[in-house]
Amino acid sequence: MQHITAADISAFEKVYRLNFVNGLPGYKPANLVGTAAPDGRTNLAIFSSVLHLGSDPAVLGMVTRPTTVPRHTYQNIKDNGGCYTLNHVPLSLAAQAHYTSANFEDVSEFEACGFTADFRDGFPAPYVAESAVSIGMRLREEHAIFNGTVLLVGTVEHVYLRPEALRPDGTLDLAALGEAAISGLDGYHEVLPPVRYGYARPGQFPQPL
Repeated sequence: MQHITAADISAFEKVYRLNFVNGLPGYKPANLVGTAAPDGRTNLAIFSSVLHLGSDPAVLGMVTRPTTVPRHTYQNIKDNGGCYTLNHVPLSLAAQAHYTSANFEDVSEFEACGFTADFRDGFPAPYVAESAVSIGMRLREEHAIFNGTVLLVGTVEHVYLRPEALRPDGTLDLAALGEAAISGLDGYHEVLPPVRYGYARPGQFPQPL
């Protein structure tokens, strides 16, 4: 196998290094993060860094890039009561979702990229109407990471999902929803039906459900 060291990675050309390191975690979730500024201007950005941190209470994390330059998502979360939304990306709208990563200045990404901002039940951050699964989040903690990125820790306050998303055991059938996964910085993948296994116990090899 090819062996690549930390020194090798540091010596990579910048774009090559970005592509390489972003691919190391494998497939990642695709989420559009919806926020609003205090003046009502909306913002939408693609993130692949959302992770599960706990189920009781329901807690999800999200890593933002360094705030050495303006980060509208981060600032809106801070300025709007810590509220933001996570919205799964349909594979059919992957190009529009990717377009939200462009550096828009004077127009909302909802408008520029063809998504519909949907405010629900008095929550001050916009959901994406086109998403099959949308989650209303509230920031509880943030943790600075040594490289300048920030881990945002939020609690789940609202979940909206299409009925076909929910299996009887509480798992989500993401393949049935036609959702996208992300690899690296720019790869969007179809989610296929999974092979699921029962709870693992010593001495009992897992069998497909």
